Amino acid sequence: MAGRGSLPEGSLFLGFDSSTQSLKATVLNNELAIVASEIVNFDSELPHYKTEGGVYRDSADDGHIFSPTIMWVEALELLLEKLKPKINFSKVVAVSGSGQQHGSVYWKKGSQEVLSSLDPSNSLLLQLKHVFSTMNSPIWMDSSTTKQCREIENAVGGALELAKLTGSRAYERFTGPQIRKIYQTEPNVYEDTERISLVSSFMASILVGSYASIDETDGAGMNLMDINQRTWSKAVLEATAPGLEGRLGNLAPAYSIAGQIAPYFVERFQFDKNCLVIQWSGDNPNSLAGLTLNTPGDLAISLGTSDTVFGITAEAKPSLEGHVFPNPVEPDGYMVMLCYKNGSLTREDVRNRCAEKSWDVFNSYLEKTSPLNGGKLGFYYKDHEILPPLPVGFHRYMIENLDAASSDNLIEHEVAEFDPPSEVRAIIEGQMLSMRGHAERFGMPNPPKRIIATGGASSNESILRAVAQIFGCPVFTVQRPDSASLGAALRAAHGWLCNAAGSFVPISCLYEGNLEKTSLGSKLAIPAGDKDEDRELLKKYTLLMKKRMEIEKRLVEKIGRA
Repeated sequence: MAGRGSLPEGSLFLGFDSSTQSLKATVLNNELAIVASEIVNFDSELPHYKTEGGVYRDSADDGHIFSPTIMWVEALELLLEKLKPKINFSKVVAVSGSGQQHGSVYWKKGSQEVLSSLDPSNSLLLQLKHVFSTMNSPIWMDSSTTKQCREIENAVGGALELAKLTGSRAYERFTGPQIRKIYQTEPNVYEDTERISLVSSFMASILVGSYASIDETDGAGMNLMDINQRTWSKAVLEATAPGLEGRLGNLAPAYSIAGQIAPYFVERFQFDKNCLVIQWSGDNPNSLAGLTLNTPGDLAISLGTSDTVFGITAEAKPSLEGHVFPNPVEPDGYMVMLCYKNGSLTREDVRNRCAEKSWDVFNSYLEKTSPLNGGKLGFYYKDHEILPPLPVGFHRYMIENLDAASSDNLIEHEVAEFDPPSEVRAIIEGQMLSMRGHAERFGMPNPPKRIIATGGASSNESILRAVAQIFGCPVFTVQRPDSASLGAALRAAHGWLCNAAGSFVPISCLYEGNLEKTSLGSKLAIPAGDKDEDRELLKKYTLLMKKRMEIEKRLVEKIGRA
């Protein structure tokens, strides 16, 4: 079996992460140590697009959220310029990347020609600004396709049938409903589109100078792929839009090659002409790779613009909530995932309102309020939430009798507001209780063996302490919070290795026995409490979690968007 030594001496592996708010790059050497990284923040470094948090919100259409496609093109060029002084591009033997999941790009007729004949003496921006049938890319924050979701579900026999078929029921952010909305509301755009890419395959297409396939893992986030056969589902394609299969192209395994790097990048940035571009995938699958999550019983929690919880499983058992995707680094396995729209931006909103716009003040409030928050429980939705499907709004409750033996004895009453320190603790505890409740309901381990935390907020020890107390297990963190670009660089190395071997090899061959010498190892951040009072606290959190799920169920019945 190929070992870690199979990576050529002196070689570099470049991983990108095209996320909601920025484009990042991480470079690994053949020892899998990080040798360079760089970032382009969309709002601050490309201010002429006037995005907020990397997106536009349509004031005339509640829930319609999108990004300017061309901004991602300009960001790629800028990022490569910023990396130029840091690394020798000719040493890069493979490139891969991560794209925010569910974002879609619409290439107009004739674009393939432009893509395959890029002129190195001109910028990408100049050459690609007229190749899209719509300049706007719907993204994962969009929730304006409820009607299309129901139509697709009904066409295949209901939400559960669609979940069994594609790994998820219809979600508003998923690409299938988004394509259907464009087909229905902008038929001229759909008609003029020759190829539809995901953000991941879009960026890969630019790098290879030709349309790159959608990879199977990111393709599972579209409501269009048969999760077991890993082919487009004819039934769902027909329910979505006519002539769709031709516009999507073929699917490809995540570890396979999209192509060699385009001459444009060889001439302009001095990449080696044999540099491989490995299929790009979604940000969550790349995080799974970057966290080296390969033990059932481990859970990962990513605390970023969106919050996600994911684990791995040997078989697909889709349900009405959460998602099943193919595992990007293990062809026979699956990853299971829960996704929350109200992540860091909603935490920042509470910080700005209640903690003097300071994370230091926010953390001091979190430290000085006691676990369980005196029974104060909050639901915070700055944006329409995915899980549970609730509209924008804030709901606060006082829970009494928390010392009682069962959740049946708990009494709640709604209140208008909490004091600032309690509000800070309520948003953190509320999210973690929701994650635990939904993860258990989805069949994820309870308690997990350990949780690996990543994303921006994973560097916050006060938040991690709450995670450990609520889940009742140790919390580990990784060297860098941007696990998606790190995972993409690791996947570049893995794809290179599979190509050299002529067949799939397990990704663990790259780092087995040497994990602590690489930039991939995780370290214990917060141990699981093993004192009597810790076990007592966990019992109370379990009661509070059950109560939260009850209240959430009533809220969904009363005001839910599904």
